[in-house]
Amino acid sequence: MKRTDRRDLGLLLLRLGAGGVLVAHGTQKLFGWFGGHGIEGTGQFMESVGYSPGKQSATAAGLAETGGGTLLALGLATPAAGAAAAGAMAGAAAVHAPNGFFNQGGGYEYAATLGLTAAGLAITGPGRLSLDHLLGHAVNRGWMIPAAFAATAAGTAVVVGARARRLRKAKEGEQEALFEEEYME
Repeated sequence: MKRTDRRDLGLLLLRLGAGGVLVAHGTQKLFGWFGGHGIEGTGQFMESVGYSPGKQSATAAGLAETGGGTLLALGLATPAAGAAAAGAMAGAAAVHAPNGFFNQGGGYEYAATLGLTAAGLAITGPGRLSLDHLLGHAVNRGWMIPAAFAATAAGTAVVVGARARRLRKAKEGEQEALFEEEYME
């Protein structure tokens, strides 16, 4: 039996850190913890940024963040956990992308960092200090990595694409209203 090495300790720290942040972020959405707005408030926000229906979008994002973060921290079902968290962060990045990269300007830096960390852990694996290792990697097989990312990518593309279409339609409607207001009076 191979001893735990510093790589395993590093993976444990990454999993606990990123997983803990994701859990906190997700429970803000789901339960209003840590200064969050819960499903109702987050659902209203989701609607305002083009994710509709808002409550379902808030629930899906909260579950992906909380569930994915919990599983990452535990090192359990690491491919699915990392892919789910990365998908949620891709949806968040889409909201922040118009503000540029850096977080201080409202950009997608934070979401990208969490998403890439989760994706990296899904690909690298949890290390020996994990439930996946303890359970003989029953839910952490090599084939699960592309399967988890393919499913997450497809779902994320549908959701983010639908959001983009809603926002485009809303902008076109605003432009038509401005035109009518200016030229039809």
